[in-house]
Amino acid sequence: MDIILYSDKIDEYLKYDSVIDYDNKAIIELADTLFKKADNELDFIKKAYEFVRDNISHSADINEDTITCAASEVLKAGHGICFAKSHLLAALLRCKSVPTGFCYQKLIADDETSPILVYHGLNGVYIKDYKKWIRLDARGNKTGVNAQFSIETEQLAFPIRPDVGEVDGFIVYPTPDIKILEKLRKNKTRTELWNNLPTELGYKNLK
Repeated sequence: MDIILYSDKIDEYLKYDSVIDYDNKAIIELADTLFKKADNELDFIKKAYEFVRDNISHSADINEDTITCAASEVLKAGHGICFAKSHLLAALLRCKSVPTGFCYQKLIADDETSPILVYHGLNGVYIKDYKKWIRLDARGNKTGVNAQFSIETEQLAFPIRPDVGEVDGFIVYPTPDIKILEKLRKNKTRTELWNNLPTELGYKNLK
């Protein structure tokens, strides 16, 4: 597995904006709390990841119909879909100067009820102690989903099945994809979004 950086400028993976809004007071306070509890930067990354994975619900798992997008919205609401949760994790890590980006996989939405290929969002994170990028999936665990923090052996939420057309994404993008953001903003409810999930990216070179 070769992780590819979309930009060779590390500062691009540390920026804040209206979506990765780590200038928000609540995000700063949470990042500070997690950082103080951590033994070192690596432990902070693990704690931040596990907080978003375990303490922020996946909206579909709790049948929540409100859509969240910006990191501060996700934290305040306590839930979000995969893309939204990746925004929050990026904000927490970037708040403490940990380079973090966004990765996308193309997966079958549901083998039985919705056998179409849609995008799934996760994060790419730079581990300074190991001088390497890893992927982390904070979607949230449940029966059949067991994503874990790991440096050496990647353990994401969903296995890729090339035989049904699923595609893994090893590019780490510095900003959330524009077409995915459009979907999160234009659909009024998650029910509506679930019938209109993203099937293409604004970024054109997913590999």
